Amino acid sequence: MLLLSSVDRLAVALLLNRYGMELSLVAHQEVIPGSYWGESEAGLKADRLYARLDTPVHSVLHEACHYICMAPERRAGLDRDAGGDDLEESAVCYLQVLLADELPGVGRKRLWSDMDEWGYSFRLGSTRAWFEEDANDARHWLRDHGVIDAGDRPTGLARA
Repeated sequence: MLLLSSVDRLAVALLLNRYGMELSLVAHQEVIPGSYWGESEAGLKADRLYARLDTPVHSVLHEACHYICMAPERRAGLDRDAGGDDLEESAVCYLQVLLADELPGVGRKRLWSDMDEWGYSFRLGSTRAWFEEDANDARHWLRDHGVIDAGDRPTGLARA
């Protein structure tokens, strides 16, 4: 599992900043504010993403993508539970794969592996198979909300 301690944290912070988020590091073994899953998993509160150095990168990206994909009124009161429906959750998963390609030393192949190891479940059996063969609905959702462009590249904009 690729941890935040093993990647360029400045690159992560700059990526989050493009979407109006701030990365806040939490001391080792301290409780992560806003963490839905607890343990070392990333947390969300307002426009801050909280993580420790032992937080998995997939968790940082997943929670960031929840923030990016949620409606502005949900963002305004965000504290731990991102909410959203199944289609938005799929869009979050799709976007986190795209954003992994923007982080040095991460990339989609590594993220697919970590997502599978963590236990993300997709009906085709793996994150890669879902992404490549079964994610049209997620891709269209992201395009419809201006989060990715027609070439499936992140726009750097959160859902309006």
